[in-house]
Amino acid sequence: MQKFIGTGVALVTPFFEDGSVDFDGLERLVNYQINNGINYLVVLGTTGEPATLTKEEKEAVKTKIIEVNNVRLPLVLGIGGNNTAAVVEEIKNTDLSNFDAILSVSPYYNKPTQEGIYQHFKAIAEATEKPIILYNVPGRTSSNMSPEVIVRLANDFDNIIAVKEAKGDMVQAMKIIQNVPKDFLVISGDDMIALPMVLAGGAGVISVIAQGLPEKFSSLIQLGLEGKPKEAYELHYNVADSIDMIFAEGNPAGIKAMLQKLGICEDQVRLPLVKASEELQTEISDFIDHQ
Repeated sequence: MQKFIGTGVALVTPFFEDGSVDFDGLERLVNYQINNGINYLVVLGTTGEPATLTKEEKEAVKTKIIEVNNVRLPLVLGIGGNNTAAVVEEIKNTDLSNFDAILSVSPYYNKPTQEGIYQHFKAIAEATEKPIILYNVPGRTSSNMSPEVIVRLANDFDNIIAVKEAKGDMVQAMKIIQNVPKDFLVISGDDMIALPMVLAGGAGVISVIAQGLPEKFSSLIQLGLEGKPKEAYELHYNVADSIDMIFAEGNPAGIKAMLQKLGICEDQVRLPLVKASEELQTEISDFIDHQ
């Protein structure tokens, strides 16, 4: 699946001050990614705040992104949850014809065993022929998907093609890279260790910071894939402080503050999330001014 090698971006959902979806902002955002070297787009991942979007809003966001993208970049759709039957049902009832893969998060809150996680993804893999990217993010789900389960799923299901690995643990990442089939993609879900993961044999990143710094971040990942660590790390250290900044008060408040500074969309988020503090906005603004 060459189309998922490189830099993918987990798109935000821009909002106006009244909380409604800003579709013009979404159009600017998608074009900004396409025009600055991003390899694929992730629609309605966690960064897109799908937990606070209505079903109608989700449909409208998907439709707008499909229309603006106009088949220029591969699209990945986030469909996940902690009710296996409901996730399977949603996959079966979603028109996936414009999407190249599904990104599905490991079940959150329920804290299933490793066998429970395996069975959850087995049910999902059997519900569709679409390629599936597993998503391991223990900081949000309260349970880690073990390397053993990821390897088992990779071997057992042809349409489970990748994992977005976001534990932030290089040892775990290397164990996965070492043991999965050669054509299985290990994608970083953590911007700060995306480059070391690529240099260790990873396939790239599904990034948040790349949404604000698409040209720079996609370049550093590309340099990593080309085996040019010195040049890649030079770019990495240039953007590293901004990665800390955008996650300092949670995602996507930080990246939306950066996108507002760049004139792409407002920094509005939906409760229970709140906007970045004025202090953080100033830090982000100063960083952009000095780029």
